[in-house]
Amino acid sequence: MNPHPLVTQLHFSRSELVRCLEGISDEDARHRFEPMNCISWIIGHLASQEHFYWVMVAQGGNLAPDLYKLVGFGQPPSRPPLEEMWAVWRSITNAADEYLVALTVQQPGTHLEWNGKPLPESIGTLLLRNTFHYWFHTGDAHAIRQLLGHPDLPQFVGDMSQAVYRPE
Repeated sequence: MNPHPLVTQLHFSRSELVRCLEGISDEDARHRFEPMNCISWIIGHLASQEHFYWVMVAQGGNLAPDLYKLVGFGQPPSRPPLEEMWAVWRSITNAADEYLVALTVQQPGTHLEWNGKPLPESIGTLLLRNTFHYWFHTGDAHAIRQLLGHPDLPQFVGDMSQAVYRPE
């Protein structure tokens, strides 16, 4: 069974973040050009969103209790270690996929519940928000790498052969 098309697009967006960040050092990933956050923060921040949506709300889990305090929206800037953020990102996206790859065609039109109340956005809208969030911060990360003077960065969206359009 193929994942829901919105999940396929999220997977592609994740892969483009990874492609954008290939070869970056811990030192460069923690460099901050104010007012932007650093690249290691971006990785943790994206993991934090997936953790909330797909691990905490959808599955009732909590793999990284302090992650939001470190890299959440509105929190003070931080410069976490790159490998630590990649490790938490991998752990969270793997756990998120346990839920996401099993989504049926009907589920994106429904709402997850948090604290006994439905979230205002449907699962499908959360998937879109999560995907677009990746693109927003992949652009940030690419700009940071340009400011750092990194050569030979990706010039355009990568190989979409695994994320082609297919009707639901």
